[in-house]
Amino acid sequence: MYHSWLDRWDERRAQRGEEGKKASDFILDADRAFPGAGKIASIEEFCVLADQAAADPAFFDEASESDEGFEWKEGWLKFPSEVATDIAANNVVWAKITESGSFDRAMVIFHHWNANARNRQIASFFSRRGITVVEIAMPYHFERSRPGSLHADYMLSPNLGRTIQSIRQGVLDGRKLIRWLKSEGYREISVLGMSLGSWVAGLIAARDQAVSKASLFLTAGSLADMVWTGRATRLIRDSLEPQIEVTDLRRAWGPLNLENYAHNLARPDLELHAVLAKRDKVVLPALSERFMQRLKDAGARPNILELNCGHYSLGVPPYVLLAGLSVQRFLLGKSVRGR
Repeated sequence: MYHSWLDRWDERRAQRGEEGKKASDFILDADRAFPGAGKIASIEEFCVLADQAAADPAFFDEASESDEGFEWKEGWLKFPSEVATDIAANNVVWAKITESGSFDRAMVIFHHWNANARNRQIASFFSRRGITVVEIAMPYHFERSRPGSLHADYMLSPNLGRTIQSIRQGVLDGRKLIRWLKSEGYREISVLGMSLGSWVAGLIAARDQAVSKASLFLTAGSLADMVWTGRATRLIRDSLEPQIEVTDLRRAWGPLNLENYAHNLARPDLELHAVLAKRDKVVLPALSERFMQRLKDAGARPNILELNCGHYSLGVPPYVLLAGLSVQRFLLGKSVRGR
């Protein structure tokens, strides 16, 4: 009875999340994803470029390592993004910093898609426990929102190229922020990603040796499969389905598939933690389980917490408390670095 109520509660939350959303057109837009690609007219041509990007170890590397432009004032940090888009507000990165009074640990949080507020409770909880919390705004969210938009439709959409550009921008912005934190003297850097934010956090952890711990909430490997099967992305699938097969979408978004970086995530100096929801209709449990198995097959030993709740109900007691305690144990435990 309780879980039936929980499922209905999650569905109501999903319906509220659809308010104001509109279907948009399927577009390749390869030049956004792969600068210099030129005019690409077919899905197959796009997929060839995506295959090359997925195999390119530098695809998620910063173009420069300049520390110019960082401004830190009254708990807020802002700096120029590594990627220039046609939305001016999106080209400036904002992050809220809740200091702990210690330089031992810092955690960068990557929020979920269409988040409308930062989480002061999480920041306060961990800062009191000696972890400085940095809540970054992902592309097209918060201070970076597109003027007039009701949700972050430019970050995840049936525009294949812009979606890759946006996720890549989030990764490069996160890596630039982490480099700044290291320059400020923080010794151990962790990342925590929630839902879509877990893809950004996971890609950063796979590529950035400065990250020693990664906690991924409501995650999976294939972004294409998540969009194709998930409750929150039905409008995107409606635009995609007449134009592209899911097999081609997997190739097109191959650079964003965390399964393709399982060996990077299994590096010995990285600890992994995952919080999954058994009743999730947004990121289906089968997709999460497949990703966890890929990690294990690559030699990783992820610390996995599975809760009998849905995607949205993870945020209510007792599930949010269990998840928070699990993250606390993970973050405050002894690091594997130097093992």
